[in-house]
Amino acid sequence: MERSNWCTYPMPHGPLTIAADDRGLTALAFGAVPLPGRNAPSALTNQAATEIQEYFAGKRRFFDVRLSLRGSAFQRAVWTEVCSIPYGEERTCEQLARLIGKPGSHRSVGTAVKSCPLPLIVPTHRVVGKNREPFGHDKSAQVKRGLLAFEQKTAQGS
Repeated sequence: MERSNWCTYPMPHGPLTIAADDRGLTALAFGAVPLPGRNAPSALTNQAATEIQEYFAGKRRFFDVRLSLRGSAFQRAVWTEVCSIPYGEERTCEQLARLIGKPGSHRSVGTAVKSCPLPLIVPTHRVVGKNREPFGHDKSAQVKRGLLAFEQKTAQGS
């Protein structure tokens, strides 16, 4: 049985809770949120926190920390494709569906994006609807919009 640790880290825009098992990161939550496992930092959660701080400082555009994503083959294919979206750019679910070889499955792609347990690390904020707006009508859509705007502004400055 794999050990799972989680820890909440202070970040420039509020706390993030990061979880990892022996293979890699398993979850990220915005806020101080208890996750399954032991509440204790690990080398992987510390690495992720450092990389996220570098991201917010404009010094990092992608993450190197190992991932341990659990999901269906379809979900993992979507999440892998999301990771290939360049910094500051966006893709629609329809575009992602075509890229994974499943045209017409844009609704299922949207569901996979929304269910990703590692937002930010897997840049789900770069996935937008047909209207070019992030998914949702709540705080999560505001966070996604802010992250994408941050990336676009940072990319222009380089």
